[in-house]
Amino acid sequence: MVKHQPLQVYEKQVFVSFVTGIYGCRWKRYQRSQDDTSRWECTWFIILCSSFLLLLFWAYFWLVAQNDFNEFNWSVYNRSGEWRDETIPILASTTVGFSYITFLMILALFHISLGQQLNLYWVHKIGVLATLVTTISGVVSVDDVWGDEWDILLVSLQSTAPFLHIGALATITGISWLVAGYVVRRERSNFQVIVLVIYIIVLLALYLAPLTFTCPCIMDRHSLKPRPDIIGRRGAPMLAPENTMVSFNRALQHGATSLEADVTISLDGVPFLMRDHTLRRTTDVRKVFSARQYDDASFFNWTEIRSLNAGQWFLESDPYWTVETLTARDRSRIGNQTVCSLVEMLRLAARANSSALLNIRKPPPEHPRHRSWFMDTLWAVQKAGISQKRVTWTPDTDRGRVRGLQQTANEKLSVEEIRQRGITSLTLHYSKASHKDIQEYLANNVSVTVYPVNEPWLYSILWCSGVPSVSSDAPQVLRKVPYPIWLMSRNAYSFIWISSDLVSLAVIIGIFCFQKWRMSGMQNYNPEQIMLSAVARRSSRDVNIMKEKLIISDLNNGLGSTEELSLYPENGYARYSHGGLSR
Repeated sequence: MVKHQPLQVYEKQVFVSFVTGIYGCRWKRYQRSQDDTSRWECTWFIILCSSFLLLLFWAYFWLVAQNDFNEFNWSVYNRSGEWRDETIPILASTTVGFSYITFLMILALFHISLGQQLNLYWVHKIGVLATLVTTISGVVSVDDVWGDEWDILLVSLQSTAPFLHIGALATITGISWLVAGYVVRRERSNFQVIVLVIYIIVLLALYLAPLTFTCPCIMDRHSLKPRPDIIGRRGAPMLAPENTMVSFNRALQHGATSLEADVTISLDGVPFLMRDHTLRRTTDVRKVFSARQYDDASFFNWTEIRSLNAGQWFLESDPYWTVETLTARDRSRIGNQTVCSLVEMLRLAARANSSALLNIRKPPPEHPRHRSWFMDTLWAVQKAGISQKRVTWTPDTDRGRVRGLQQTANEKLSVEEIRQRGITSLTLHYSKASHKDIQEYLANNVSVTVYPVNEPWLYSILWCSGVPSVSSDAPQVLRKVPYPIWLMSRNAYSFIWISSDLVSLAVIIGIFCFQKWRMSGMQNYNPEQIMLSAVARRSSRDVNIMKEKLIISDLNNGLGSTEELSLYPENGYARYSHGGLSR
């Protein structure tokens, strides 16, 4: 006769099994532990956190760098000689890596909150290391190829800093649950004090961070300047091949008030529009003049240049992923484009009552038009019939020969230098035009044009800064921005900032008090009461009996004694007693 009497029961812990199973391949209860995590696993947790922070920085960089994706591809092209959209593999790998590391990070935090020992599975360790090494390699490569682009991080904070602050505040407030659970433990150590001090320092720095913010859009609505004019930079190159007639027409159709073009002088003195030093990227020179495809574009005469196709490359390479949106008629028109002359572009600007900004590339010293490039350009302006006051060009040289034409400098100058040169306008890269500089220039009646501006967030902060005009590859995008993305008075932002800090502080104090009360209650609780409570609320369907007491009575052998066997599967041994004997 065998009787079963339950001594202890365990409830199923599906969520804990899921967390420990995926993170450390510990699916069974006996594989898990609530002991302190080893130093080796703590090191891997630090590596995981470092990978997460690095990938967070990397993902944010590429998010704001969308403004300059074409500039990045152009930089790669100048090094490799082949045009490829290098942003696609970078974005794909960054998305996969960030999702993977973030998932592991969440599982690790669940381990800590549930009191489970960290034990990262070896497969994940390889994955974390591979992701970390790949990201570091990407950072080094970008710094080498595109090092100037890091400036966009500081520029973007003018728009995103208030929102990043609130997100960081919510994150650090949530982490207080883990910090409090570790600090209020019965065991005291110096490391607990270090953790608490570091957390308090980070918290205070985050509370006071808005004091360092410079956000142009934190201003009075009545102080907002008129909407900046949009200059079609090489036309509308996202919708049609750059520096072609169809591209300039598209820019004007989408609200551009001016046109910007890159000017090169041909071998026979005809100014034409070309950004690159060679014709390989934007024409079919490889097919027509294969032996001369690497020659400087200025060493072709106008007849040879005009014979090249300047639109088919756009349909084949799809540099902005916009070809699919084109109609069949648009594709046919684009596919038949030729290289545009400066006279054609200026005539279009004159008909549209628009102005023009010319970036002139001087011919090399061995070029036959090296000394007459200025007269060649002036001849084209006069032939086009456009008012000279509507034409602005760089570089800012030969001012003694310029009569009636506007010249602009494309470098950052002091107000004194601007006055000495007699310049009335500047064309600056957005990374060189700080809010303070823009205000100083405008106060001294110096007009500022900022380039390239392709994203609404950048257009918004320049609008709030009072910039009169921006040069953009995407006039069709900026025309849809009728007002800055966000605009807030200083008093309103101060209220949001202080309220967020106070709410965060109140929540953190409440969490620390709750964790202290929770830990003190667990220390004063009787373990026998815990066992009895667990048995009292068990359900036959929801629990597994992990320990049993077996009472075996043998009536046939007349022994009258009781054999007792207790099984302890959780610690791996058994005790057997027979009539008072035990082992």
